[in-house]
Amino acid sequence: MTTSAAADEVIPLDERHGGYLWMIALIAALGGLLFGYDWVVIGGAAPFYEEFFHLTEAEDRGWAQSCALIGCLAGALLSGGLSDRFGRKGLLVVSAVLFAVTSVGTGLANSFNAFVAWRMLGGVAIGLASNLSPMYIAEIAPSAIRGRLVSLNQFTIVTGVLLAQVVNLWVAQKMPYALSWLPAGDKEALSAWNHTSGWRWMFGITVVPSILFLIGMLVVPESPRWLVKKGRPEQAEKILSRIGGPNYARRVLGSIEGTVESGEKVAFRELLEPKMLRILLLGIGLAVFQQWCGINVIFNYAGEIFRSAGYSIDDTLQNIAWTGSVNLVFTLVAMAVVDKLGRRPLMLAGSAGLALVYVLIGFCYYKGMLGGSVLTLVLMAIACYAATLAPVTWVVISEIFPNRIRGAAMSTAVFFLWLACFVLTYTFPIMNEKFGAANTFWTYAGICVLGFLLVKRRLPETKGKSLEQIERELVD
Repeated sequence: MTTSAAADEVIPLDERHGGYLWMIALIAALGGLLFGYDWVVIGGAAPFYEEFFHLTEAEDRGWAQSCALIGCLAGALLSGGLSDRFGRKGLLVVSAVLFAVTSVGTGLANSFNAFVAWRMLGGVAIGLASNLSPMYIAEIAPSAIRGRLVSLNQFTIVTGVLLAQVVNLWVAQKMPYALSWLPAGDKEALSAWNHTSGWRWMFGITVVPSILFLIGMLVVPESPRWLVKKGRPEQAEKILSRIGGPNYARRVLGSIEGTVESGEKVAFRELLEPKMLRILLLGIGLAVFQQWCGINVIFNYAGEIFRSAGYSIDDTLQNIAWTGSVNLVFTLVAMAVVDKLGRRPLMLAGSAGLALVYVLIGFCYYKGMLGGSVLTLVLMAIACYAATLAPVTWVVISEIFPNRIRGAAMSTAVFFLWLACFVLTYTFPIMNEKFGAANTFWTYAGICVLGFLLVKRRLPETKGKSLEQIERELVD
């Protein structure tokens, strides 16, 4: 069957199927919610578990925060080959189980080594979900709304971030009073409870959304593009029909078959072919930049940043909740404009905006202008990131890789994303201690300038194009 290069983009979807498409995309995006929750919950728990485990050295605090990234690296690296073999759906089910088990294990840890081990295993779940959720959504999404649908994954990530921040605040300030575990208003007892038990609940509550994600993933279909690759076009056509109607399914199936040979296997060495390597390096560069732009230190070390700016622990927890709220609102902005303004303009605006804000944050620390000034600029940085680099990077790396190698290539890009995140997270407390907050944020500003140049020189616009059309333009 032959079709135009952009078959799916010229065929209107049957509106009767729109609800089904959004439902399965939202279920898959729950992996993002757990990714966001499990990644950020540690920030609010840090003041309490650090005292419980007697973590006084910067290196130990950095290891506690970053150890999950070792698991993220393993999960991201394994996800490509395993999802190509067993399917996107099956690996997302595995990630849901891991999220549930490790949240309980972390909460019950009684030694620092056990805490680290459970965090690393939980990182495997994050690595799987961070790769497979956006990939799955991109593979089921029609080109006209693919940006919005993949951005839905980022929306659930920031929802998870906000949920973790709100839960941390509630557990630390309200939970033992609300459940009558402590006498109302006994702040000394509350402080002692937080340092022994409260931080455990912050991690353990993750089991609730994990179970919801597991139940949801049992009912969603497999990726139609993966099914075609495995020589099962009849099943793929049925799923595409449910997504967009019979006419849409026939045309899109033909376009997919034009770029994938049924049953083929992909070796990682194929990523080193000159044309593929050029695309892979672009994806890796964008993934690394999304982390080294520095925003995750604000989420992971929010408590340390706000305490150094003069805030108490209670005020810090409230400020952290503010960061999550801003993150959520501006992710909605990104979802509204990503398929209208395009990927490239948003990436350029985000790079330049963050560079400017980091320069100002560094200036505030340098001049001792702390408190409200730092909080305002931190919120501005999060707003800029949430509306641009955060969702758009995931959109781009889920769509630029050819169908044949998407699993292996995206796995590699996400592996480097988490490697970059590990370096960022581990080095921040060390840099902050040795060089000061001002120089640290100025370093991130310089990285954002380099990221701006990468996007300007290398990133093509992919708005409104089918995955198969993008493949032809980048590879041919």
